[in-house]
Amino acid sequence: MQAKLLLEDGTLFVGKAFGAETDSVGEVVFNTGITGYQEVLSDPSYCGQIVTMTYPLIGNYGITRDDFESVRPFIHGFVVRRHEEAPSNWRAQLTLDHLLKEYDIPGISEIDTRMLTRKIRQHGVMKGLITTSDKSAAELLEMLNKEPLMRDQVARVSTSNVFSAPGNKERIVLVDFGAKSGIVRDLSKRGCDVVVVPQDATADQIRRLNPDGVLLSNGPGDPKDVPHAVTMIQELLGELPIFGICLGHQLFALACGADTEKLKFGHRGGNHPVKELKSGRCFITSQNHGYTVNKESVAGTSLEVTHINNNDRTIEGLQHRIHPAFSVQYHPEAAPGPFDSSYLFDDFIEMIRQFKLDHPQAPRQAQMLASWQQISQKNAPAAKGELHYAQK
Repeated sequence: MQAKLLLEDGTLFVGKAFGAETDSVGEVVFNTGITGYQEVLSDPSYCGQIVTMTYPLIGNYGITRDDFESVRPFIHGFVVRRHEEAPSNWRAQLTLDHLLKEYDIPGISEIDTRMLTRKIRQHGVMKGLITTSDKSAAELLEMLNKEPLMRDQVARVSTSNVFSAPGNKERIVLVDFGAKSGIVRDLSKRGCDVVVVPQDATADQIRRLNPDGVLLSNGPGDPKDVPHAVTMIQELLGELPIFGICLGHQLFALACGADTEKLKFGHRGGNHPVKELKSGRCFITSQNHGYTVNKESVAGTSLEVTHINNNDRTIEGLQHRIHPAFSVQYHPEAAPGPFDSSYLFDDFIEMIRQFKLDHPQAPRQAQMLASWQQISQKNAPAAKGELHYAQK
């Protein structure tokens, strides 16, 4: 069956349909990853976007349930050069086509993705429509112009319930703006007691959970569309150690008085070089974002730039000069991508431990919790908690 991809500037690509036979509007972006298409599909940060893969062969190793980064895909369309219908992988449980059909997501293949990527790089990301309709280009353009881009992506992808991945060490409250499962896995690997809360959790609600630290997750869209999160961060800043990832990094910057702006075509892929200013080391990072912290706006705040992007010199890391808080624009949990930056989770835990040493006047409830955990460890081996996602 024929499929079409129409861009808001009138450019029309005609190719072959796979996935769901439906119409879908979204922001057309590109990802430069060679592998990891399943993690891309299931990353909530892509909510509202039509994702183009620059690597030409997609679907060749199928889909494996264990590799999902969220409970379901949130993308609005998938664009590839060649869609492999018969995957070759002993772990594969279903095909890419079956997955997209299951979640009503359209795909288009057999188009010139190189040309599409060059157009986005030259003119910037733009609104697009994937359809299997036989309507004329003029009718499709009218459909596209009538449909606005999403602005409430964070509310759509965040959990609506509090849930936990129990551990016997530091309690981390993870604020879910569209969190990937990899973040929970990395914290759980380090023995953390992870409590995941919705994106609209207030500072008081987080305090009641007696956390040792707060992690601000990744997520989709414009950080300025989530003003309540900025207020929550401002109230907790200095009271608890804070670590922000991707959207969490941008929200942290806004809470500290800096500003954010939209990039021309964003950073999406597992091969972005980032320089750590303190050591001069370069890390290859996994990224997925369309916004960045404005460099000029950091001046006059209490923030210090810790990392920069080696390609375009944009800000990739920030640290508060006074309070125990830092953030990065990229993904230390990878998935997909390299694990070069997973040490940042260790830095966060070390920051929490140092903060507790510097502030021995911990709340009584937190002290009681620590005592209870010590008694539990003496009486019985700690059980490994399973992570049960609430339906988003």
